[in-house]
Amino acid sequence: MFCPKCGNADQKEDSYCRLCGTFLPDFDKLSKRATTPEQQINISSTFNILSALISLILTIWLHLLFTGKDGTPVIIYIVIGFLTANFFWQVQAFWRIRQLKKQFPRRRKETEIILGENLIESAFSTDKLLPEVELTQVVPVSVSENPTKNLIPEIKSS
Repeated sequence: MFCPKCGNADQKEDSYCRLCGTFLPDFDKLSKRATTPEQQINISSTFNILSALISLILTIWLHLLFTGKDGTPVIIYIVIGFLTANFFWQVQAFWRIRQLKKQFPRRRKETEIILGENLIESAFSTDKLLPEVELTQVVPVSVSENPTKNLIPEIKSS
């Protein structure tokens, strides 16, 4: 891999350039993660609604089975309270996610106004390759090898 900043060759992904110190991400790993914010919001809202429904069903079920019966352990009432609180928490989180989802079309329009309609495709596309590396100005590796060697004074024996 070549460093995109200085052009130094033979670099490892997910490390820092040995010459200039720029972080070199693994682009193959980044391209495999192709979820958009809209997809993340849909996934999160689905899990919130499922969690809320499960909490509500379990709360109702525990109320019907145990509430008001003799010998009901205190932990049942604690679990009922926790499930009720979880239900309301998930409902408010779902509501907030829906409010956030309404912002995406408006932000998309603002981006189109700023970038222009024909530039929006080029601004968000990731399928373009980086320009070719210019190898005429590559600094030799010896510049970065043993950089502290000259800083440590040699001890001369008398």
